[in-house]
Amino acid sequence: MTKRVQSKYKINRRLGVNLWGRPKSPLNRREHGPGVHGQRRRKPTDFGTQLMAKQRLKGYYGNIGEKQFRKYYDEAVRRRGDTSENLIGLLERRLDAVVYRMKFVPTVFAARQFVNHGHITVNGHRVNIPSYLVNEGDVIAVKDSSRDMILVLEAVESSERDVPDYLDVDHNKMHGTFVRTPKLADVPYPVQVEPNLVIEFYSR
Repeated sequence: MTKRVQSKYKINRRLGVNLWGRPKSPLNRREHGPGVHGQRRRKPTDFGTQLMAKQRLKGYYGNIGEKQFRKYYDEAVRRRGDTSENLIGLLERRLDAVVYRMKFVPTVFAARQFVNHGHITVNGHRVNIPSYLVNEGDVIAVKDSSRDMILVLEAVESSERDVPDYLDVDHNKMHGTFVRTPKLADVPYPVQVEPNLVIEFYSR
């Protein structure tokens, strides 16, 4: 287990939100940030507000590295249409994000590890790259040998989250289809995300 996964709840406290909406988050008990100086509150600058929006979005998808996140921004700018919507669409097409949304695993961190370990197939082919971008119509499935894992069974039975309507999932057969690329309003974020501020941050 990586240090990043071990400290995932510190991300919540540092950003000041229950990022994944989980009942176990320590933020439900103490709302201040980690450390001795966590309770200090300062009025954020415009830069600070934009930076926080970026950190929230990066953190939500498993604390994506800055270099890779910047590539998503560049690709979102390059594409036609609203850059904010393009950015969200790219992030939601990540294989680990799709596996998480389909409720095959309990957290986005678990999704990354699950994909890395080769438990997922896309259109019948094993894919072990969490950042792999799925396309509309792709079928994502849990390998036959992995379907009885406790992690998977508990995630499927959990009532903590619902599967969004841009995915079509059959939990009995442990597979689902990526129906369409979602818009911001379609994505069930438990906290407010502001991709427009992320765009402003990078376009300074």
